[in-house]
Amino acid sequence: MKRISPPRPRLDVRDLEIILALAASGSTVKAAASLHVTQSAVSRGLHGAETRIGLRLFDRTARGLVPTVAGERLIRGAGAVLGDLVALEREVAAPVVAPLELRVACECYTAYRWLPSTLARLRQTLPRASVTLAPEHTAAPALALADDAIDVALLTTSPAPPGVLEEPLFTDEIVFIVARSHPLARRPRLTRKDLLEHTLISSTQTPVPEQRAFVRRVFGSKVPPLRFIAFPLTEAIVDAARAGMGIAVLSEWIASTYLEAGDLVLRRLDRRIERPWRIAFRRPVADAARQLAAALQHAAPRVVPAAVAV
Repeated sequence: MKRISPPRPRLDVRDLEIILALAASGSTVKAAASLHVTQSAVSRGLHGAETRIGLRLFDRTARGLVPTVAGERLIRGAGAVLGDLVALEREVAAPVVAPLELRVACECYTAYRWLPSTLARLRQTLPRASVTLAPEHTAAPALALADDAIDVALLTTSPAPPGVLEEPLFTDEIVFIVARSHPLARRPRLTRKDLLEHTLISSTQTPVPEQRAFVRRVFGSKVPPLRFIAFPLTEAIVDAARAGMGIAVLSEWIASTYLEAGDLVLRRLDRRIERPWRIAFRRPVADAARQLAAALQHAAPRVVPAAVAV
């Protein structure tokens, strides 16, 4: 394919600078002073520009140089052309910034229900960042952060490793799901005695420290004997509750999805059981991590009040 050469302009940068200086001063003497050249150099430059473009750009009057119609058009565009050229030079001279790779993992699988869509929105505000999820580090995100396998960790119970930054993020509520036919469904609230008398249905993916933290929040330091059955899939946990096998213990992020059919009801204890979340991140990605935190603040799904009505 034959290469097409771009059109060559008749005027150059120096021509535009002289024309703008003449328009601002109305005098070859003043224009020469502002450009730090001689008056004759300005006169020759104006004559050369008018000759090459084939138009008179200024009228010589008793009041000085006055732009013609063609001159006014050229003056209006000359500033923009020079501004674009300066911007291009700055862009060329700017250091090349490598794309920032932001690898994110959570300490609980429940966050992965809504986190991908939040990260998609974050990419619009961080065009130079490549934000990716690393669910393979869900079992030990703090360790992965310490090993530089990820850049950001969303933590619940694990302490952040030394040398990284950490900030509070938000909380999610731990709620209880039972079948509408279950005797506990007739109660507006559950009690700790209910949790002792009935089987609790949870996930095999829940880390042991998080299980212990849940029990401590509910019962305090003295842990009573509890009956648990666990399933690897959320659907199995919910279906076991639907079958009347016990009380499903879920994050509100997950529970709200399964209430629409009406065969399950959500119940709380006499006080809310909340799980605090923190964001831990490596120092080189601090700015991007804080933008991620801001995006997460209102992104997590919540149980609407209507969903918990009897």
